[in-house]
Amino acid sequence: MSRRDTTRNQRAAHAALLLLFGAALHAQISSSSISSIEWRRIGSTSVNMNLSSSAGGAAERVWFDGTSLHVRLAEGRVFATRDFEKWEPSAAVPTQADRNTLVRAAAGIVYRGGAQVWRSDDGGLRWNNLTEIDGQSLLGGGVLDLAVDPASPDRVAVAAETGVWISMDGGRTWAGLNDGLPNLAVRRILAAPRGRNGVRAAISVAGRLSAFEWRPGETAGWLESADTTLAQEQALRLQASGALGVRVSAASGAGETRYAGADDGRLWASQDGGVTWRLSAGSISGQVDLIWTDPADPRTALAIVSPDAAHSKLLRTVNAGAWWEDISANLADTKMFGVDAHLSTGAIYLATARGLYWTSSDLRAPAPATVWQALPAGWPQAKVYDVRLDDPGHLLFAAVDGEGVFAALAPHRLRQPVLVDAADGAERAAAPGALLSLLGSRAESVTAQGRRGAVLAVQDAESQIQLPYSLNGSRVDIEIAGRRGRLAFGLPLKMASPAIVVGGDGAPMVLDADRGLQLDALNGARGGMRLQVLMSGLGRVTPDWPVGLAAPLSDAPRVVAPLKAWIDGVETAVVRATLAPGYIGYYLVELQLPGTLPAGAFELSIEAAGERSNRVRLYTVE
Repeated sequence: MSRRDTTRNQRAAHAALLLLFGAALHAQISSSSISSIEWRRIGSTSVNMNLSSSAGGAAERVWFDGTSLHVRLAEGRVFATRDFEKWEPSAAVPTQADRNTLVRAAAGIVYRGGAQVWRSDDGGLRWNNLTEIDGQSLLGGGVLDLAVDPASPDRVAVAAETGVWISMDGGRTWAGLNDGLPNLAVRRILAAPRGRNGVRAAISVAGRLSAFEWRPGETAGWLESADTTLAQEQALRLQASGALGVRVSAASGAGETRYAGADDGRLWASQDGGVTWRLSAGSISGQVDLIWTDPADPRTALAIVSPDAAHSKLLRTVNAGAWWEDISANLADTKMFGVDAHLSTGAIYLATARGLYWTSSDLRAPAPATVWQALPAGWPQAKVYDVRLDDPGHLLFAAVDGEGVFAALAPHRLRQPVLVDAADGAERAAAPGALLSLLGSRAESVTAQGRRGAVLAVQDAESQIQLPYSLNGSRVDIEIAGRRGRLAFGLPLKMASPAIVVGGDGAPMVLDADRGLQLDALNGARGGMRLQVLMSGLGRVTPDWPVGLAAPLSDAPRVVAPLKAWIDGVETAVVRATLAPGYIGYYLVELQLPGTLPAGAFELSIEAAGERSNRVRLYTVE
C-alpha cells in the first residue's frame, strides 16, 4: 500500500472516529424539554466472572417450546431466542407450573440440576457430574431450573444463579446466553466515571452483591472491581450500631458529620465523627433504608424511610439533623431505592419502583419541595434502584433493574448552563483555539475578549463552540448569545490546556497510526507502534489559523507549545503535533512507543507547555 493510500485510510478512520465521538457526546444531551431527555446505556447487561462465557443475574425458569428457548427473569419478564444469540420479549408462559431440576429425556437419559448439573444415561442408576471443576461449578452458581429440547436430548438449557446457559453436546461443553439479555441485577451506582476509571456499580450475581466496573475501552462485560464503598458503608453502620446500642440500618456522613438511622425510623446525628450522638426530631415510623449526605455541606442530608415493603418517604434536614421534614408528600406512593442531589440548584433525583423522579427544593433552608416530575425513561418499564450525579453535576446516572446503567444530561443543567471542555466534558482552563461545549443551552453566537468565536454544532440543550486562536492573557471572558438571552462566563486562560478526546463510554480516541484503527481492550497497542492521539486545548499553531475553519488535509499547522507524553510516568517520544487534518479545533499528536511493552493497562497522558492532560487507559498486548 502506498503512503498516499495509507494517509487516505487514516483520514477516513479519523472521520469515522470523530463522527462516533460526536454521536456519543450528543447522546448525552437532551432537548430543553424534560419530556425528551435522551439516555444512553453504559456498558452491557452481562458481567465477566472469568467463566467460559459472560454471566448475568439469576434466571427463574427456562423451557423449550419446539421453535424457541424461553427464559423467565425477575419480575416475570419473559424472553425468547431462536438462534441462541438474539433475545426478544415474549408473552409465553412456562409449559410446566413448577421448576424442573429433574428432567427425563429420551432413551433413559436423565438430567438433574442443583449445585451442579448431572446426567444419567441409564435412567438414574449412575450419574455423571457435567459442571464441576476443582470443587466449583463451571456455571458460577447453582441451577434453579432445567430444560431439555424435545428434538434433541443432548441440547440442555439451565436457568442458573448466573443467568442462562446451554449445552449442545449433552453437557460436555457449556456456553452462556447472557450477552444481550436484559438481566443485569444492578443495585447501586458506586462511582461515576472519573479520569481513567469507569462507572462502578454494585451488581448481584450468584446471590452476592459485589462491586463491578465498566472500564473505558472494555468490551468483555462488567469486570469485578476493588471498590471498597460497600465495605466502608458496612463499617460505618457497625460503628454507629456499637455507639448507639441499636441495629443501624443506614449510615452516612462527610467530614466530622455523621447520620444514622434504625429499622424503626429513628434518626441520629453526630458532629464529632460518631463519638457522641443526638436523636433527631421529625422521624417517622419505618425502616431507614438510605441516608444521603451532601459532601460539600454535610448539614444537608436526605433519608429514605419505608413504612412497609411497598412505600417510602423522603425526609430532608438542612440543620445537621436537628430535625427532619417530609418532602415527598406530593409524590405518588411508591418504593424508593436511591437519591442524589445538587446543592447549588436544589435539584433532587429519586430512584423508585415506578422510575425516576426529580424536583427542586431549597437544600440550605427549610422550604417545601416543588411538584415531583417523572423523568422519561430510555428503557422498558423497570425498577430504578439508584441514581447518581457525576462529581461536577453534569451527567445523571441511573441503575435500572435488568437493563443496566444509563446516563443523560442532568435536567438541572437546563437551568444552570455550564461551559466544559469538548474533549471529555471536564471543567478546566481555556486555551487559544479551545473547543468548548455549552451544556444546558443553545448558542447562536460567541465572543471571547471581544473577538468573534465560532459556533460549530448546535442542539437545544448543548452547543459546541470554538474560541479564537489569537487569545492572550491569563483570563478570557466569554459571552454567548442564544435563545435564552446572553450568558457570560469567565475562564482562566493558559498557553495550553490539553485534553485527550474520549468517547461516550470513556474510551480514549487513540489510533494505531499505520492501520487507522482505534485501540481498546481487544485491539491493544504493541511495542514499537506509532500512535495517533486526538486532542483539544493545545493552543496556538504555526502558521496562524482562523477560528472555525477546518485544518488542511496536508501540511496542517503545527502546535507551538512544547509537548511531552507519558505512559505510566515514563516519557514517550512525541513525533509530531498538528491540527487534525480536515477538522475544526482538534489536534492530532503522534507518539512512538518503546520497542517493548508488557501486556496490560497503562495510564497515558500528554503534557503541553507544562500542563498535564487528563489520564486515560491504554491497553497493550505482547
